[in-house]
Amino acid sequence: MTDRPDDDSTLLATELTIAWLANPNTRVNPDDVPGVLASMYEAVRTLGKTSAPDEGDAADTPEYKPAVSVRKSLADPDFIVSLIDGKKYRSLRRHLNAHGLSPEDYRQRYGLKPDYPMVAPGYSAARRDVAKKLGLGRKPGTKINKSPDQQASTRRGRKPKGEEAGGEE
Repeated sequence: MTDRPDDDSTLLATELTIAWLANPNTRVNPDDVPGVLASMYEAVRTLGKTSAPDEGDAADTPEYKPAVSVRKSLADPDFIVSLIDGKKYRSLRRHLNAHGLSPEDYRQRYGLKPDYPMVAPGYSAARRDVAKKLGLGRKPGTKINKSPDQQASTRRGRKPKGEEAGGEE
């Protein structure tokens, strides 16, 4: 390729114009093709002139003020209070998705530490207890230690054939 930036812009504008005109959904009068090429060239040149965002653009980013303090958002063990709207949630995952944020974006927006929880501690503990009762997280082949009253209550069902009442056949 050539070293001149104008030649690069011309080549890029030409390739873009050819690709755009090759699209079957695009209908252009043959007399208008030079005008399309000229507008494409101007667009490519203006894109080449823009630089990386400078400090002036950083001031344009909105400053987000939390609805509640970070300490207050974690005060209740059963809920986490959202810094976006001040409402209580057990888990922030769906709430953040509704606002187009990931947990990392949320933490960055409000200057939170990387270990800031996205789930209420009480809710997490309740789910942990249910998982342990179901035996989730065990290694295969290990038995669950049950108390004797739990072992007796788990063995329910039909009586053996000899013990059935009215078992004449």
